[in-house]
Amino acid sequence: MLHDLAVRRDRDEWIVGRMATRTFVALPEAGARAVELLGGGLSVARTARTLRDETGEEFEITDFVRDLAALGFVARIGDRAVPDGEPPRASWPWLRPRHVRFALHPALAAVVAVLLVSAVVALVRRPALLPGYRDLLWSPHGSLVLLSGAAAGWALLFAHELAHLVTARAAGVPGKMRLGTRLQFLVMQTDISGIELAPRRHRLTAYLAGIALNLSVASSLVLVLTVTDSGTTAHRLLSAGLLLALMPLPFQLMVFTRTDLYFVLQDLTGCRNLYGDGRAYARYAGRRAVRALRPVREVREERGMREVREVREVSPERTTPAPGMTDPSTLLPPHERRAVRLYSVVLVAGTVLCLAFMALVTLPADITLLVRAVRGLGPGHGLARSADSAAVLITLGGVNVLWGVTRWRDRRSRGPAATP
Repeated sequence: MLHDLAVRRDRDEWIVGRMATRTFVALPEAGARAVELLGGGLSVARTARTLRDETGEEFEITDFVRDLAALGFVARIGDRAVPDGEPPRASWPWLRPRHVRFALHPALAAVVAVLLVSAVVALVRRPALLPGYRDLLWSPHGSLVLLSGAAAGWALLFAHELAHLVTARAAGVPGKMRLGTRLQFLVMQTDISGIELAPRRHRLTAYLAGIALNLSVASSLVLVLTVTDSGTTAHRLLSAGLLLALMPLPFQLMVFTRTDLYFVLQDLTGCRNLYGDGRAYARYAGRRAVRALRPVREVREERGMREVREVREVSPERTTPAPGMTDPSTLLPPHERRAVRLYSVVLVAGTVLCLAFMALVTLPADITLLVRAVRGLGPGHGLARSADSAAVLITLGGVNVLWGVTRWRDRRSRGPAATP
């Protein structure tokens, strides 16, 4: 007997999963049919006979059931209950789909579109409303600017992830919010595993909910700015808020860090694991390039003298690939193979550029600011200087410490064999 499983057809396969444990697998037609028969109460033997009668082929249903049990899909085998692990906890479990059903209503998307169009019209008519970096410096007190910016930024980040959670919950997906890391970035992320079983419109809505939230906040602030006197503190605060709402959006284009747009791209290309498969192909391509450039020693006897020279190793006639030199993308369907190979280029280039920017710009700047902040503390400095230094240490130092703790926790939870 199986647990309650959800099933959705996807191209030539079927997505089968258990929402309680957020475990999902892609099965061929015969596998989905076997799950249906087993879920209907048929025994292993009867399921095998039914499949043989329907397809004319023999299937190892016993091994198939063993695999389903390993996934946590089997509730009972005969009269014996299969041990079941504790399901992952969801954020805000009291929030039910009926409470947030509006998040999937087309009218909400229309409201967001109206807000966005209205803001664009306002900016076209009054380009001066466009914010610049100076708008973040709304106060002459640096500590106040830093602390208020950090508070507003984290509030917007929480609201962004809450939009994902609410939209997924409306589709019946539990979801869980937590801190995470993407390369050198500390991020907040929402696990909405299970949305794969929802219709495409619901999936894309859940993926884009955070971006829609940022655009809605930014559009609303633009409209409020149109009726606020320029030069006032309120106008400066609204401009700073507008810039803070827009700043996370360019980050979404960095699909090599698995942003919201990455999941949209993965869904539209029909890939199961675009990041994992792209990373595997990048490793293969890297090993192949290194192997092709690796010099070998070729020994020749020429004119009675022994000549040794360096050549490149080229073995086009090799039919048995060396260990680790099998192209993993060949195991994928053609439509996934093309997407994975293209994505691997973006993955490698984007990762290299990000890490280079961190090494050349971000890290030196952070170290300089932290050193200045430490030097600005003590009785030999005024109260304002000490307050600014403390604010820098709390915000900048705190974020870096939090990144390190989160990174360590994630690596520990994945186990020692995991790779970044």
